[in-house]
Amino acid sequence: MQMTEIEDSEEKIQQARLWRDNGWTAKVIKNDDDDGWAVAMTPEGQVEPALVGPWTMGRDKKNPKPLDTSAFNTLVKTASEFVRRHEQQLHATLHQQIDVAHAGGRVSVSLDIEPDEENPSATLRALDATGELLAEVRVAPSFKLTRASASAWAEAGFSAAAVRRA
Repeated sequence: MQMTEIEDSEEKIQQARLWRDNGWTAKVIKNDDDDGWAVAMTPEGQVEPALVGPWTMGRDKKNPKPLDTSAFNTLVKTASEFVRRHEQQLHATLHQQIDVAHAGGRVSVSLDIEPDEENPSATLRALDATGELLAEVRVAPSFKLTRASASAWAEAGFSAAAVRRA
């Protein structure tokens, strides 16, 4: 799907099937799966929509209901929340933390993954209750941080070899 010059600009547009404002573009499109319509919500600067959802039929039951200010604002709120939840989920996947008991205290073990397409990496860290770094090792991005793996690493004296075997 190629973008036209009108769709590629940043100007405000308020048409029945194309609406752009507040950093978002709503485009009503034919639903390929059935006879209905869908609306694609694309954030400014992005090529692919962040969210595609069903759109209401008009009174004639053939054409889509035209976009309006109220509908567009609702779509922007919904799409923004969807993007925010996705970003939060991605952050939680890439930055994990578990607290475990070790040597009579609490140790915070964290896994930070750098999802580089060519050379992904991950770092496992252990901090004591005061925030002092106890150990830091590079691990495979596929390393699974669980309470058991964190406890085993602590029991092995935070050995790099111990986590590479896991």
